[in-house]
Amino acid sequence: MSTYVFGHTSPDSDSIVGSISLSYLKNQLGEDCIPTRQGEISAETKFILKQFGYESKVPELKTSVAGENVYIIDFSDKAQAPADIMEATILGIVDHHKLGDLTTSTPLECWIRPIGCSNTVVYEMYRAYDVEIPKDIAGMMMLAILSDTVIFKSPTCTKVDTKAVKELAKIAGVEDYKSIAMDMFIAKSAVDGATARNLNTRDYKAFDMNGVKVGVNQLEMVDISVLESREDEIMADMKVMKEEEGLHTILVLLTDIMKEGSKLLVVSDDDSRIEAAFGVKLENSKVWLDGVLSRKKQVIPFVQPQF
Repeated sequence: MSTYVFGHTSPDSDSIVGSISLSYLKNQLGEDCIPTRQGEISAETKFILKQFGYESKVPELKTSVAGENVYIIDFSDKAQAPADIMEATILGIVDHHKLGDLTTSTPLECWIRPIGCSNTVVYEMYRAYDVEIPKDIAGMMMLAILSDTVIFKSPTCTKVDTKAVKELAKIAGVEDYKSIAMDMFIAKSAVDGATARNLNTRDYKAFDMNGVKVGVNQLEMVDISVLESREDEIMADMKVMKEEEGLHTILVLLTDIMKEGSKLLVVSDDDSRIEAAFGVKLENSKVWLDGVLSRKKQVIPFVQPQF
């Protein structure tokens, strides 16, 4: 019986590359694992796959897992899993976020580390199991880590992440990994032809905050000014998403990696909770958050206590 490996809904590069890197490791250890995904891949992830010759090996789409054996990577929240996740057997979790609300009926392998990227955790697993990392997978893991850590600028970045990138770059034969990473972020910043819904779901995650549903999307870009003329359109779609998904609040972070901060767009039943979370006053449901680059470390831990 095959085991399926996948990351969260609206998968980012860490989730997609993680499903590939973890599946390869498990296959080398004698398990039959298949990398999968819950949603469409992003422009950034397409760049990564193409960079290392994997564009024809996109993990298959799988949104139902009832009766299956699974490994999950880059999440442990029910809200980010297939609707029938509790009907699957979770063999393991590999993650770098807070522990979510998923539970299991059987013992499981669990690798959760307070570091910048799930692929850094996978890198440590390769080392622990003494399995050689293929050149192409090493390159993709390297870029996934550089994406999640915003080229080491994110407060989530640790020495473990920077060491992993340098060693993975050697395996992949990459000399100037920062230059490739900037090209990756330029690809990620492309918005031509993108609908408001596409923008609002590029890196969207839903959270259950004490029984209250909150959605948070993050767009990491080289220059967020290109979206200034579309902010009203984005917020109009946020209102539609809020109603469609029964959310109390939906937040969109427009993260400028060069200015090292984020513009926060808010649609909420109670703006005062978001203002209290960050100690700010919203103007037209927007505010600039200087130095905020990480949803995981600088947003969710402040918003969740408000509920």
